[in-house]
Amino acid sequence: MLKEFRPSFIFLGKFLGIYLIGNIIYGLYVESYGDRADSITRWVTHQTCSVLKATGAATEAVPNDHGPTIFLREDHHSVLNVFEGCNGVNVMIIFVAFLFAFGGPPKKMLWFLPLGLVIIHVSNLLRISLLYFTAQRYAQYFYFVHKYFFTAILYFIIFALWAIWVIRFNVRPGQISTSPEPDNG
Repeated sequence: MLKEFRPSFIFLGKFLGIYLIGNIIYGLYVESYGDRADSITRWVTHQTCSVLKATGAATEAVPNDHGPTIFLREDHHSVLNVFEGCNGVNVMIIFVAFLFAFGGPPKKMLWFLPLGLVIIHVSNLLRISLLYFTAQRYAQYFYFVHKYFFTAILYFIIFALWAIWVIRFNVRPGQISTSPEPDNG
């Protein structure tokens, strides 16, 4: 009976191992900045500021002198406070852990992995930008939109990338193909 579930246990072990190692390394990286925002969070916040400026918003990204966050401000008024958890790295670690745990053809992974990371990053920039507008115009809905709506959308994107990997690009010889085959029986 254990032989039947062996592939699942191997997948789960690889996934958890990669996820834990990735989060430990990332946690040590974030902790090394102490009370300052880490460079990835600064980079993501500045990119979000550029996205917002492209829409006509007069935003600026200002480091918080009293904590590890970056303020997105407009007219010297803080609209959004960007934390380390907002930069998308954790969801990228989940994506990478799944891909490596599931495995697949290295040539395909060499282009699918970076493409997936870019899609997640761009989606996260759009998420933060839309959170900015939500905080500015519909503050009463901010908690729900931040906690549930945009989180669900971001995880749906990751799930869709996983599904594309498993169904479309990770077909091995001898596996069932997703294209219809004629019935010769």
